[in-house]
Amino acid sequence: MNKGLILILVVALLVGGYLWSFYNDLIKQSQAIDGQWAQVENQFQRRFDLIPNLVASVQGAMTQEQKVFSDITEARTKYSGAQTINDKATAAGEVESALGRLLVIMENYPELKSIEAVQTLMAQLEGTENRVAVERGRFNELVRNYNTRVTQLPGKFLAPMFGFSVKAYFEATSGAEVAPKVEL
Repeated sequence: MNKGLILILVVALLVGGYLWSFYNDLIKQSQAIDGQWAQVENQFQRRFDLIPNLVASVQGAMTQEQKVFSDITEARTKYSGAQTINDKATAAGEVESALGRLLVIMENYPELKSIEAVQTLMAQLEGTENRVAVERGRFNELVRNYNTRVTQLPGKFLAPMFGFSVKAYFEATSGAEVAPKVEL
């Protein structure tokens, strides 16, 4: 056999093996991101399941704060109707904002803190918020690793050939850095 042909065959196998490995790695990373997003949504669902119970408990003690309760309900409805990750993230931010206002109200009404149902639900909600934060952090870490792979050389040229592109991070909604204000 011709040495040149053998060399071309070896180089073609090496390049083919690299492309195969690169493609499979992107698939694995993309699937990990999708799986982690499912974990974020799982925690959102836990939060959304707790919210009606908390609202009902607090609402029984305070009827004058209907605006906050309706904001929470509206935000939950937006989330359930959201189709994309970005839409869901935006809706989840609205839920967080409304919950923040509810927490401020609760701080202003010490008698609410003494209601056992409210205490239990608040503890569960706080735990859920911590879980949401952890899962979001994991999601963003996976997205960062994937985006690095897709944007570095040779991924910058190879990833688009295979149909892969940069994925969006889970970002805080605008205004999230400002504490909610509730005027009673």
